Amino acid sequence: MATDTFTNDVLGAGAEFTDRRMPVIYLSHGAPPLADDPVWTRQLSDWAGAMQKPSSVLMVSAHWEEDPLTVSAVTTVPLYYDFFGFAQRYYQVQYPAPGAPALADQVAQLLHDPAHPVQRDPERGLDHGAYVPLVEMYPEADVPVLQISMPTLDPKALFDVGRKLAPLRDQGVLIVGSGFSTHNLREMNWHLPHDSHPPTWSSEFDDWLDRSLAARDVDSIIDFQNAAPAATLAHPRTEHFAPLFVSLGASVDVNEESHSVVDGFWFGLSKRSVQFD
Repeated sequence: MATDTFTNDVLGAGAEFTDRRMPVIYLSHGAPPLADDPVWTRQLSDWAGAMQKPSSVLMVSAHWEEDPLTVSAVTTVPLYYDFFGFAQRYYQVQYPAPGAPALADQVAQLLHDPAHPVQRDPERGLDHGAYVPLVEMYPEADVPVLQISMPTLDPKALFDVGRKLAPLRDQGVLIVGSGFSTHNLREMNWHLPHDSHPPTWSSEFDDWLDRSLAARDVDSIIDFQNAAPAATLAHPRTEHFAPLFVSLGASVDVNEESHSVVDGFWFGLSKRSVQFD
């Protein structure tokens, strides 16, 4: 395969440059126990295997909100176990992915705003919205990873962030929005089987999202709180839907299409995950 002069020295140690534009994805990452689901883990593994291996991953997780926009550690630091009340084994997961310092520089340049300069947090490790899916997708931890915060939950502002980051795709960077297509923990019934029939509010929102993505109805998705059925039940707080707006912005090319790679429900929550080509 042909390579470009944009080498691993730019994106991080161990990076393998690809000369083909990378897709953009939005995935439902799940709580740590979702990694025990053999169907979901196989779907993520197969998904990664069907894509060209990225030179690096730029991760936007629902679990990091910080203004101004901040980039995570660019060296390998301990993971950020941002959850509580789970079995001890979930706190023993390791994912020592290489950092991507030069990618952090590029992100800062692409998002340059004198009034709100990009910040750096050299001690923040990957949170579970980042490492839980990456463990399944790139289990060797050999792809450099950089995580960025969401400076706001405003859909239009996050869409604009995605548009500015889109050029990274041509450098082999896989941009990942990591959230959950429906997310209302208070309405979940943990006493039912994990694959039981979903509640109406979740299935209706999921169906609307599927149709809206297929139609490339970006305006409706951005205005989902008014356009979608059961929006306030599907997302009483919108942080798990918000990474989708970054993914949409990074895939704004009118010739691009989306397709669902993962669907179905987990304890009533939609696992819908999509790829924008």
